[in-house]
Amino acid sequence: MEQRPERQADDEINLLDYLIIILKRKWLILTGTVGIALLVGIVVFILPNKYVGTAQFLPPQDTSSTIATAMLSQLGGLSSIAGSALGLKSPNDMYVGLLNSRTVLDRIIDRFGLMKRYNKNWIFPFYREDARKKLIEDVLVVTNNDESGLVAVSIEDKDPKTAADMANAFLEELKLLCKGLAITEAAQRRLFYDEQLRDVKANLTKSEEDMRTFQEKTGVLQVDQQAQAVIQGDAAVRAQIAAKEVEIRVLKTFSTGQNPDLQRALESLRAMQAQLAKIEVKAGEGPDPLMPTGRMPSVGLQYVRNMRDLKFNETLYELLMKQYELAKMDEARDATVIQIVDKAVVPEKSEKPNRVLLIAAAMFAAFFLSVVAAFVLEFKEKALTYPGNRQRIELLRRYARLRKKE
Repeated sequence: MEQRPERQADDEINLLDYLIIILKRKWLILTGTVGIALLVGIVVFILPNKYVGTAQFLPPQDTSSTIATAMLSQLGGLSSIAGSALGLKSPNDMYVGLLNSRTVLDRIIDRFGLMKRYNKNWIFPFYREDARKKLIEDVLVVTNNDESGLVAVSIEDKDPKTAADMANAFLEELKLLCKGLAITEAAQRRLFYDEQLRDVKANLTKSEEDMRTFQEKTGVLQVDQQAQAVIQGDAAVRAQIAAKEVEIRVLKTFSTGQNPDLQRALESLRAMQAQLAKIEVKAGEGPDPLMPTGRMPSVGLQYVRNMRDLKFNETLYELLMKQYELAKMDEARDATVIQIVDKAVVPEKSEKPNRVLLIAAAMFAAFFLSVVAAFVLEFKEKALTYPGNRQRIELLRRYARLRKKE
């Protein structure tokens, strides 16, 4: 049996039907949208304003590159070998970590009385750790700009003046912390080199005495220029290795294994050890690699050994003295301070909440929910017009009950 065109048109989905439903329930949609928007607007305007104070600073250039270059210049021809290991790391990440350190956070907490200000819970105890967590998670934002090299410190607070003052206070506390750390590090290096210099000086004095005593007993022995060049080269490289080992021990006193300066020093040490191995291979084999058996009488061999020890201690003392002077200069001068590019000023405009955006989002959500409610009501109204649907709705209500009706 052929279906009539009118029945086909009734079964098809028609956009006009949707429009009719929307217009039919227009007052529901309008009142729902406006009502929810007004309610959200009232709540939004009750919320306190949040202001953001931002200060920017430029971290100091990595001074370790200058010190490393000065040390490498003492190595002569080996500087090109050790220089390949140099790779400087930006200090910005370190300063970001210092801003979040417990020392800086505690100073800010005490300075602005944040224990009392952030304690909104009068039932449970409020600890300093809770204040630090609040400060890091909700108040402090540190941004590292890799392109410009600047670090921004932003503080969010209900009071615009407090936001600016706290941002500037973070930079002040960071400068104080950096100054103390730099002085401590320089003092450690100076004291360590001072101890090493005393030991090397004692060895140098002993070598000089041994050489003088040997010459008085046997007379002055002259060696050929080739042997003398080998002795001086071997002693210089050995002294440079010993000086680099001292430098590595100094670095280990105040740094971890991931410290870039320590990594460069270890790479330089490996290069010098390889250079020493080449010198000893070229010299030959025997009891003393510098003077193979049969090349010189025993008296001459002892002279060569004494000369090598003397040259070694002289070169080592000279290298350590230069590093000691560098440490003294670092200790004497003030610590390199960060350069403040922009001090935080009192913000004139609040950053949060964005009331226009929140109200617009609320109106859109309210309109959508009102339209859905209109279609649900229309479906319910039409469903009740069919006799069979009434019985189904009653069954749904009965099965939806949690408790059985007695």
